Amino acid sequence: MKDAFGAPQSLLVLGGTSEIGLATARRLIARRTRVVWLAGRPSPALTAAADSLRALGADVHTVPFDALDTESHEERLGKVFAEGDVDMVLLAFGVLGDQARDESDPVAAVRVAQTNYTGAVSAGLVCAGALQAQGHGSLVVLSSVAGERARRTNFIYGSSKAGLDAFAQGLGDALHGTGVHVMVVRPGFVRSKMTAGLAQAPLATTPEAVAAAIELGLRRRSETVWVPGALRMVMTAVRHMPRPLFRRLPV
Repeated sequence: MKDAFGAPQSLLVLGGTSEIGLATARRLIARRTRVVWLAGRPSPALTAAADSLRALGADVHTVPFDALDTESHEERLGKVFAEGDVDMVLLAFGVLGDQARDESDPVAAVRVAQTNYTGAVSAGLVCAGALQAQGHGSLVVLSSVAGERARRTNFIYGSSKAGLDAFAQGLGDALHGTGVHVMVVRPGFVRSKMTAGLAQAPLATTPEAVAAAIELGLRRRSETVWVPGALRMVMTAVRHMPRPLFRRLPV
C-alpha cells in the first residue's frame, strides 16, 4: 500500500496555509512524501507556502479552495484525485473567530460555524468518497480539545469543533473496513499566528509538536490523537465535572 507505515507518497492539505498543515507536510516530505497539494484561497501566502515545500524537494501544486464555497468542493477536489491516488488528506482549515464580537454579531458567528463545521463536512465527504474509490488512504481531521466541553470564553468556536469531531468519528466508523483510515487529532492551545495575542493555556503546544503526533498516529493507525497526550486525562476530568463547578473554573 502506498501509504504504509504512516509515510504517504502523496498528500493533500485542505487549508494550504495552515501552520500545522505545513509543519506536517515538512515532516512527511523528510520521510517519503513526494507530491503535495495545497488547497486554499489563492494568495501570496499560499504561493509562498508552496515555494517553501518545493525547496525541500517535493512536487507541489496548489488548488483553489474555499471552505465556504461548498458547491465547488466536489469539482475542485475531484480534479486533485483525477491526477492520481492521494495517500493522505489533512483537513486543517478553520477559524478561531472573536467570541466577544461574535456573540453580538450572528453573521460573524455563523461564518465560524460554516467554516469549521459545514465546510469540513462537505470537503470531508468529498475526500472520503474519493479515498474509498481508490481503495486506500488516510483522512486526518484537525479537531480541538475545545470541542470536548464548551467554555464560556469560546463556546462558538468550541461548538463548531464539537460538531466536527462527532462528524469525523462517525465518518471513521462508516469507512471502517474499506481501506480508508480516519484519524481525529485534538490539540490543545497551539502557539501559532491564529492564537497570537491570546493568553497561553496550560499544556500549550506547537505546530511542529502536532505534526510529530500526527506522524506517530499514522504509523500506529490511531483513531484519536491528543496533543499533548496528557490532555486526554485532563479533558476526561473536565468533561465529567459538575456544571456549577465547571462554571467557576478560570477557563
